[in-house]
This record gives sequence, C-alpha cells and structure tokens, in this order.
Amino acid sequence: MKLTVHAVAEGSRARRATLTTLHNSIETPVFMPVGTRGTVRTQTLAQLDKLGASIILANTYHLLVRPGQELFERLGGLHRWMSWPRAILTDSGGFQIFSLPNARSLGEDGAEFKSYADGRPLLLTPERSIAMQRAIGSDIMMVLDQCIDSTSSHAHATAAMELTHRWAVRSLAARGDSPQALFAIVQGACFDDLRRRSADVLTQLPFDGYAIGGLAVGETRAQREDTTELVAQLLPADRPRYLMGVGTPLDLLEAVHRGVDMFDCVLPTAWAQQGVVFTSRGKIDLRRGVHRLAEVALDPACTCEACTLYSRSYLHHLVKCREPLGWQLLAFHNLSFYLRLMAEIRAQLERGTFARFHAEQRVQLALVDQDNPPARGPRRRIGKPSTRGAFAVVTGETYSALVRIGEPLPGDPDARATRLLERSLRLAALVRGEPRVERVPESRSLVPDERPLVIWDIGLGAAHVAMALVRQLDGTEHAPVELVSFERDLDGFRLALDHQKEFAHLRHPAPHILARSGAYRRDGFVWTVCEGDIAETHVGRPRPDLVLYGLRSSAILAQLALGDAEVLHEVPS
Repeated sequence: MKLTVHAVAEGSRARRATLTTLHNSIETPVFMPVGTRGTVRTQTLAQLDKLGASIILANTYHLLVRPGQELFERLGGLHRWMSWPRAILTDSGGFQIFSLPNARSLGEDGAEFKSYADGRPLLLTPERSIAMQRAIGSDIMMVLDQCIDSTSSHAHATAAMELTHRWAVRSLAARGDSPQALFAIVQGACFDDLRRRSADVLTQLPFDGYAIGGLAVGETRAQREDTTELVAQLLPADRPRYLMGVGTPLDLLEAVHRGVDMFDCVLPTAWAQQGVVFTSRGKIDLRRGVHRLAEVALDPACTCEACTLYSRSYLHHLVKCREPLGWQLLAFHNLSFYLRLMAEIRAQLERGTFARFHAEQRVQLALVDQDNPPARGPRRRIGKPSTRGAFAVVTGETYSALVRIGEPLPGDPDARATRLLERSLRLAALVRGEPRVERVPESRSLVPDERPLVIWDIGLGAAHVAMALVRQLDGTEHAPVELVSFERDLDGFRLALDHQKEFAHLRHPAPHILARSGAYRRDGFVWTVCEGDIAETHVGRPRPDLVLYGLRSSAILAQLALGDAEVLHEVPS
C-alpha cells in the first residue's frame, strides 16, 4: 500500500491524496459504502459502479458467522464471490464486542459469542480475526480492538486501550507474510492523555495505516471533533487516517478539515430505510405528512432516479408503505450525496479553495428541509411521565437528576458518584489488581481473602453510584465483587429507567436486568437490590467491606453493624 499526498489546504489539515491498494487506486478523502455481509444493502453492483464507489467495507464478524471462513478459503475470497473488482476494507469485529454486550463474554484471549445463526459458541481472537480477513482477501484489514462507550470512566478506558494495544501486537504477528494492508486503531475514549498514549504506542509499530476508533458512541459533537483533531495530528503524515463509523455529511466535512482521509458509516442506507435523506435543501424526513401531496422533485440538484423520475409525494407513499423500492431509491440517493460531497471536497482541495468551501458547507450541511421547515419553538413532549410516586425527573442546564417532589435540584449526580468511588482505597486496589488480604484476630497475621469484595450501596436512587462502579469494572480483570443496593422505594429507580434520554448512565443492560429480576451477574460481578426498610432487609446479607451512601442516608448508618467496613458518603457538589 502506498499513500501519495498531492495537496494540503491552507489554514487546514485537509489533504488530497491517492491511496494505492492491491486492487485499485483510491482518491481521498473517500467515503466507503458499508457492505456488512458482502453487499451494500439494497444496492446492486451496477448501482455501486454508477456511484463510482472505489472501495467498500465488509464486516469480519458477520461473515465469520455466515457463510464462514471455509467458504472463502475454498472459493477464493470475497472479491471473486461477490464479483466486486475494486478495494475492500474489512472491520475486525471489534464493534460487535461493543454493540453486542449481552451476547458475548470478554477476556484477554478474545471475545466469545453465541452465533446468532445457530447458537454455537464462537471465539473471536485477534488471530482468528486476521485469519478470517486473510481468507476474505480484503485489501485493508483491521486489528481486533475493544471499543467502549466514549463516556466511560478513565479506568475503564485505560483498560480497554491497553487490551487493544496487546491485541494489535498479536494481530500484527498473525498477519504473517500477507500482502494485505493492516491498520491499527487508536482508542482512549475522550481522554486526551489516553489518546496520546495510544497513538504513541501504535505508531511505533509497522502498521500500514491508522484508524481513530471509539467515536460516535455517546460523546457530543464537540468532543468528537476535538478528539479527531487531536489524534489526526499525532498520526504519521505518510499513512492513511481512517475515522471509523462516522457519520453525517457535516461530520465528514469537519473530519476532513482535521486531516482524516477515509470514512464509513451506515447512515446513508439506514436512514434511507426510515425515509430520511440528505439534499441540497437540507435533511428531509419523507415520513412527514407535508410531503403527501408534494409534486416536486426530492432534490433539484440531484440526477439520480429518485430525484428525476419520482415526486416527493410518491416517495412519501413508498416510505409509509415500507415498499422495498423506496428504500432502494433513497439509499442510492443518500450514497450519491455522500460520494458527490467527497468528490467536491477533493476538487476544492485541488483548486486550493477548501477553506471557503468548508465555511460555506458547514452551514449548508446543517440545514433541515428548507422547503417545509419543521415547526419552531418547543414541542409538546409525548412519552413517559416525568413523575412516579414521590419522585420526579428534573433537568437543569447541563444534567438531569431524580429528586423527591418538592426538593431542589442537587449537584451533578454523576460527578458526585465518580468522586465518591475515587475516594475508596479498597476499590482502587481492586481495580489495580492488588491481592485482597484479611486479618485473622487470633494470629494477627494476614491471609488471602477469597471472598468477593462486598459493597453496600445505601440509597439506590437513579443508580448513579452503582453505574459508576459498573463502568469502572466493565472490561477489566478484577476479583469477585458483590454489590448490594438498598432502597426503601424503587419508584424513583424505575422512573429513571424510563428516561434514558436524560440519564445516559442507564443506557446499559445491567440496571434493566436488575429491575426485571432483582439481580445482575457478569464476569465475577454480582449486583442485587433490596427494596424496603434497610433495618430489616440488611439482615442475612454478607457483611460489607465498603459502604457507599448518599446525602439522605446518614441517619440509617446507626442502625447497621458495619464492623471494619470502609464507609464513604457523597459530598454535595
């Protein structure tokens, strides 16, 4: 593989280059249509050819599940099998480790899944991922990585990053003498120090290109752009830079401005299925009733079939009826929009006019349906009630909180929970992997403690403290931990679960499983909940090593026999 840089924009890191692969040369910046299972959804090869797509993306995990590695080894790879003559990049399966947390277990060796095709166990290791990508015959292979939620704790992000580095070294060794290119993936969530460490470690290894992973998974647009800018400037100028899984046309424009060469995203086809399209008149949602009688073209600036043969009225009908033709037409239109945008960016870079183009398009690409602007002003909320029992969800300027009705908004509960856990010496030792010991009174000696670390969480509330612990332990190797949450009334907890938009920390399977069954178990971690008066419900529970309690729970402690437990309470913001 060879990258030849032709131009760099003045006042920007945007660059125009040519990437030479085993099958063809690719002009960059480039958008890669996503062909997860060896096909770009709804699009034929003739349509992809008409689009001018020079490279597509396929997914190693899904092709490993079905049709499997043996088929590609026997039939000569994916290019021949799907009759695709140009380049292919294969994702390693790392995103499935993130997106399918309930269907896999994660360890140092790799991730073990249950096949969604037939239920058989499937162990995806760095070596197996590379072996599968070699069988596929992709021009560009990706190392196996652990992608995590970009809002994860620093400890969780560090553990995932270090595991990604170890897997990258193993992937590099597994590559052997293959002529296929291999890209590493920089991780580290939204922590600048981790992103710097990751880039420093990986750029010292002989990879052919570098990807920026772990974005578009929970962070804000500003965080995404800042992280992209930081990492792109740390990567070698003579290697391609690939921003994985991002994003809207505006996201692509801003990432090009920050020095990124390659992109992929399912949005063009996934949103087309929902009737959402990108046009020169802004983003349009064809499900809206305003389009029912609209006898105008979808986009007057586009020459695709959806825009030249059909009206918005007809396309609205296809979307509402869920006719496959509608999905196919709109997917082709969206892909055309993305690829035309990339072609125009390349042209502007060649002419030396990218700075002006960037300033104009960052406004244009943010527009929404200029022909039928959505109603302005606040929209009436239709959905879950904001109160339950004695509790209410209250939203401030930067965060939401669960309060008892009539009480004021407290300080940021996520920040308080994080600070509370950071003060625990026992928990810090556990996360560092230090062995636990227990003092035996008779001999006054220390012996290994084989019990789980028992933590009492007094006052579950909206589970901010409990979920801060879950995030800290996720993806790390730790001794057994048993978390017991006590709460007199679970109405508040259940109300918070109904408001995940306001409570991002609850976008995790653990609290929902806990609410359904009363217990959550995974990888040496057990979380149970006791509802009722703690003076009664704590009887028979294992004695705690660590007690965490909130602002309202101090009066309860006198009722409990806590022994030598480490006791920590929340401090108001």
